[in-house]
Amino acid sequence: MAVTSNYSGKDIKVLEGLEPVRKRPGMYIGSTDARGLHHLAQEILDNSVDEAIAGYGAHIEIYRNAAKKEEYAKLVKCKSDEMGEQEIVVVDNGRGIPVDKHESGVSALEVVLTKLHAGGKFEETAYQASGGLHGVGSSAVNALSAIMRAVVKRDGKYHYVLLSKGEVVEHARIVSEAEFKSLFPLESKTLIEENESGTLVAFVPDAGIFSTTSFSHATLVNSIKDRAYLMANIHFVFHDTIKSLVQEYYFESGIRSLVQHLNRDKKPLHDVFYTTNSWTDEKTGKKIGAEVALQYNDAFYEKLESYVNVINTPDGGTHVNGFRIALNKVLKDYADKYKLLKEKETFTSEDLREGLTAVVFVKMPANDLQFESQTKTRLNNAEVQSAVYQIVKDALTNFLEENPKAGKTIVDKIMLAARARLAARAAKDAVIRKGALEGSGLPGKLADCQSKDAAECEIYLVEGDSAGGSAKQGRDRKFQAIFPLRGKILNTERARLNKIIETEELKNLIIALGAGIGETFNPEKLRYHRVIIMTDADVDGEHIAALCMTFFYRHLPEIIKDGYLYLAMPPLFRVSGGGVEEYVYTEAERDGVMEKIKTKNPKATINIQRYKGLGEMNPEQLWETTLNPQHRMLKRIALDEAEKVDKVFSVLMGDDVPPRKKFIQTHAQLANLDI
Repeated sequence: MAVTSNYSGKDIKVLEGLEPVRKRPGMYIGSTDARGLHHLAQEILDNSVDEAIAGYGAHIEIYRNAAKKEEYAKLVKCKSDEMGEQEIVVVDNGRGIPVDKHESGVSALEVVLTKLHAGGKFEETAYQASGGLHGVGSSAVNALSAIMRAVVKRDGKYHYVLLSKGEVVEHARIVSEAEFKSLFPLESKTLIEENESGTLVAFVPDAGIFSTTSFSHATLVNSIKDRAYLMANIHFVFHDTIKSLVQEYYFESGIRSLVQHLNRDKKPLHDVFYTTNSWTDEKTGKKIGAEVALQYNDAFYEKLESYVNVINTPDGGTHVNGFRIALNKVLKDYADKYKLLKEKETFTSEDLREGLTAVVFVKMPANDLQFESQTKTRLNNAEVQSAVYQIVKDALTNFLEENPKAGKTIVDKIMLAARARLAARAAKDAVIRKGALEGSGLPGKLADCQSKDAAECEIYLVEGDSAGGSAKQGRDRKFQAIFPLRGKILNTERARLNKIIETEELKNLIIALGAGIGETFNPEKLRYHRVIIMTDADVDGEHIAALCMTFFYRHLPEIIKDGYLYLAMPPLFRVSGGGVEEYVYTEAERDGVMEKIKTKNPKATINIQRYKGLGEMNPEQLWETTLNPQHRMLKRIALDEAEKVDKVFSVLMGDDVPPRKKFIQTHAQLANLDI
């Protein structure tokens, strides 16, 4: 059924009320932490993007503003401390949410913003390929906002509505352009002022629901860039008034540009493969569109991004399955046809991942989408697997036939991975056999803990034998294990699994952790749910920590994704005098304690001890400052900005010197070196 521009109140369908969202927000946005907070912004942004997908409007503006808490609280008659810290405003020049009277008797605009599952995306006449359900997102955001304001311009008239916590405060009414400008004194003329139609939605999250109400500039930029890459030829402008920044994103080549961007710090092995096509389900007659781009590089790991409509699906799903099956079949058929493999050689789907950068982007009617949850991290539609498989198989077969050099290069790259995998398996089997012969599965250098409950246990990776000795004496043996690191471990940024297993230090660490590595990794066998890197507070200590994080990021990423990797933060100074003794972590804290001592006793002698090495602390001091859960400070290593993390590891830990030199020169003034 064709998309129509006749988008009106009769297209809005109501399924149920809104109250469940405030009672159980996690069911609708995943969580009430920073991740859930940003989900609100993405829902509103995606409504504007959906208009662009449908062919209406090619410009979108996003604002991050400091919330006018006192002013907004008066508007909706609530306490100012119920207002979040920041406001998000999204503006588009699409058709505008319908404003005519809905069958329920009120404005369709109010219905969309106040009724759960009320939206035009249930009907294919309004949207064929949308990111969410127009109204599920908007109404959920309304339910979880202390204030929401919306303005729709249709036929040159401005329609304004004011809402709070899911309820209408001021019913939809027509306002003049002058009143609109007074309601939204934004820094520049908005899109709906410049066009005959459009939508503006502004909201401030409810401080009583979210643990944080400050939006991250970087997270918002990542969301906007994702959509700009996916939706070629749509112009996004991000106004961050808090940072006084204006950033614009526009990509003519879409996901081809995204693949090139992801590979910018690696050496590509061939030109980008790209295809876009549609596939029709014979049973239902419904069309599914797919865009796929891929390019192999000289790295040893995979970077695959997947999307359905404008929604990122980090856990993949049927579209990714279809892509992988097609890639496997096409490359095996190509290798067999041109006899590119030696006798008895073959490769697995795991080998295909080494050095692969790919983007899989599916477009289909919103009312057909099936996700594991409202947060949409994994696509479940079975028919999508067939669609992506057929589209990729046909196009990639043609690409390899037309580009034989690229075909041979890709197969050669995959076979290098296959041979390394076999070598790693042989080395691992040898390690296991050796351990069995010695009668012990754990390395002798490990000082293990008594508990066998992984959720309770933690392991410290400690720099140096001296600090390791102090840590062994100072720890709580019931739940704390100590693994001393002798010197700097192998830089594993460009190391295959066989090289890692052949390295004594890393081999022992893998055995100590107990969960295996690579294709044999089993999270249920992990012996510790806190893996804590503890190094000296100097340049060498920072380097060792970086080497450890590189190992986990590239070869045991599951430990980071599950939130099990930490950095210990030992104190930098011990300040004592005048009956005061405190351990502090920064120079500012040191100066504060010194001032406190001087105020209490001006004649007091102040002693300052700078801890450059963990070994300078005796076991009691190490326990009190760095091991004791009641007093210690830990930093959890997270992957919230995966693309940025990938780039940093590639640049700083890779083989190419020029990018690293440029990074160091650019950031030299930010370095805090204690030499």
